[in-house]
Amino acid sequence: MSRTSNVTDLSRRTILALPLGLAAAATGARAAEPKRGGTMVMIVHPEPSTLAHYAVSAGNIPPIATQVYEGLCTYDWDQNPQPNLAKSWEVAPDGKTITFKLQDGVTFHNGKPFTSADVQYSFMEILKKYNPIAPVMLAELVAVDTPDPMTAILRLANPAPYIMKALSGRDLPILCRSVFEGTDVLQNPSANKPIGTGPFKFVSWERGQSVRLDRNENYWKPGLPYLNRIVARFIPDAATRSAAMEAGEAHFAGYSAVNYADLERMKTNPILDLTTKGYEMTPAQSVLELNGRHPHLQKKEVRQAIAYAIDRKVILKDVMFGYGLPATGPLSRKFKTAGLYTDDVRQYDVPDRLDIANRLLDEAGAPRGADGTRFALHLEVNSFGEQWLRQAEYLKQALAIVGIAVTLRSEDTATWLRRVYTNYDYDLNEPFLSQGVDPVYGLNKQFLTSQIRKGVTFVNDTFYSNPEVDRMLGEGAREPDAEKRAALYKKVQQILAEDSPMIWLIDVQYVSVFNRRLKDHTTGPLGTQQAFERAWMDK
Repeated sequence: MSRTSNVTDLSRRTILALPLGLAAAATGARAAEPKRGGTMVMIVHPEPSTLAHYAVSAGNIPPIATQVYEGLCTYDWDQNPQPNLAKSWEVAPDGKTITFKLQDGVTFHNGKPFTSADVQYSFMEILKKYNPIAPVMLAELVAVDTPDPMTAILRLANPAPYIMKALSGRDLPILCRSVFEGTDVLQNPSANKPIGTGPFKFVSWERGQSVRLDRNENYWKPGLPYLNRIVARFIPDAATRSAAMEAGEAHFAGYSAVNYADLERMKTNPILDLTTKGYEMTPAQSVLELNGRHPHLQKKEVRQAIAYAIDRKVILKDVMFGYGLPATGPLSRKFKTAGLYTDDVRQYDVPDRLDIANRLLDEAGAPRGADGTRFALHLEVNSFGEQWLRQAEYLKQALAIVGIAVTLRSEDTATWLRRVYTNYDYDLNEPFLSQGVDPVYGLNKQFLTSQIRKGVTFVNDTFYSNPEVDRMLGEGAREPDAEKRAALYKKVQQILAEDSPMIWLIDVQYVSVFNRRLKDHTTGPLGTQQAFERAWMDK
């Protein structure tokens, strides 16, 4: 049966197994046949606090975890689902049932056979209960039936076509039932010693140094992987990370682990190359979150004034070194091709933006004091790289111009995340937020009232609550008509841009730096957040 081109088609036909493998590497056709053996060293920054990405949302976990865990599907360059642990699937005409036929002969790294019982347990007992995106991506999932060991049937309360876009090992990994059953999922030892079905097996984690993953000799895809080993190195200092790449000591650094300021120099290094491919399914925005419980930040006029005070073009030029685009609102431009993005929203990058900002602050009852200061705020600095510190320093300068005194606070990743998402002890926060492959992923988890979830990272920590937005986001998730869905999301973007619960700064463009000896490292739209099963080292 021919491959379909979009998820709408998937709802009307069965997708049969296709040949294993995705598109050729983003950096060009293979120069030679893959060579077996060798160790790939990749830089991951910062060091994750856990490898349990089924329960914790953070961009530094999947580059390691997706080598071990797999999903039911993977995705081609057109973002169409392809067989992985599921060899075929059929979506019922009413969209409420998805039947997956599973691969035969797959075993977990502990030797246990993979069956539909693992799919059922993963979705209903782990992902639906603990995964940060589950309350939005799996909201319609009510049951998983297992009529036989190689068949799993997802039963939905309402059609949810976006689920077919989130079945990768990055978003909804399949876990081994026997490892977790009868245990405290969040305290299970496999959180940091993962056991999956993937091409690489966890060997060790030397805290502060590296994680070692070795080739899975019993991997179910014949002949794969090519590499003998992957070592994920943790290097806190930006200059040392760049030096490791330039000296050939490390072979891959994704998700902008290399400082943007160093990229131009690296372009001249004969052993290195750069690519922006591999991030098509992980669009992200750099944002400034505002704690809606703060007395000043509760006022819309103050939030809008902050939005006007910031020159996004300065951030793009001096922080991102031209990688990305100034954000216009709560959806990345990468949703433009799907007809879901609009720039028909309140515009904050206008010539008289500083005059408007000062007027709004005056109207909000925040006059300047004798020293020119209206009020003071703390800004939590993103711990994921030096570019975020530079951005924080610019934000401090920009807000000082309109009379807001900002103090920067830099902490290790675990402390930063706990302060913001558990203790809510912050005024301003500057994360970069993944928007996933559908607005349900990004908009719903950031702005639904139900997503104010204490202790869960990268959800609604601004305390934004708007019944009209809640209603439209719910309707948008279920609306099958593309035009009606686009109209709903356009209205949502307009309301959010007006309310400004957070400030959208940059549509982020991540960059991967790689050693030219490393081949076929970026073979799909999830890039570093999918397995390096086809990567190989040229001798």
